[in-house]
Amino acid sequence: MPLSPRSLQRNQSLQEQAYQALRAAILSGELAPGQRLVETHLADKLQVSRTPIREALRQLQHEDLATLDAQNILRVARFSVTDAMQLYDCRIALEQLSVVEACRNAADGQLQELKGMVIQAEKLVKSKPSHLNNFQLLELDYRFHRLLAESSGNLWLRSSLDQVFDKMILFRIQTIQHNRNVLEIRTEHHRVYEAVARRDPHTAAQAIKEHLLASKERVAQEMQTFQDTDQDTGIAQEQ
Repeated sequence: MPLSPRSLQRNQSLQEQAYQALRAAILSGELAPGQRLVETHLADKLQVSRTPIREALRQLQHEDLATLDAQNILRVARFSVTDAMQLYDCRIALEQLSVVEACRNAADGQLQELKGMVIQAEKLVKSKPSHLNNFQLLELDYRFHRLLAESSGNLWLRSSLDQVFDKMILFRIQTIQHNRNVLEIRTEHHRVYEAVARRDPHTAAQAIKEHLLASKERVAQEMQTFQDTDQDTGIAQEQ
């Protein structure tokens, strides 16, 4: 949602409202990776005092969604290729457990919902590429993987994956804006769903591992490409 006073719901504390609004703006890409976070500007945008903004920014720092740069300037977190690869390694470990447990515990309704997401992915991939469609694909990917975690019946596992997902979405927004094909959720998701629907934990674990390893490689290549471009641009500007 756009960052505005309408983002705030007055039944919550101003600090919580500001935090939720800023967090949503970061995770949606409205506040872009590397963008400077200025208390006065954000307070004006949300029409609140600087105090709840300051507390909200501290909370975002604690979650690693905002970081201080070398000049002590607060910015939206920007992840390196190394950061991305390490987060993918966490996902690979956690999501193999997720699908194995989903094979044992997923309800019929959850399997139907997963199937619906696979069908929806087919339609989106075939549609004309657009900024909106890219974000719909990203949201659908998140919902598919989160539902697998929910289907496992392990709430601690879901909570752990949520933390990883939140951090990953920052660089995934970057990569999908540069190359839509970095997100493959048609064939690879279908393989994962089919294995879970058959209640086949071995095949499901292998399918999710192959899916995430392929995604890891695509993201690494794309991030390296645009980071190299950013460095070249910076050198050109210095000259």
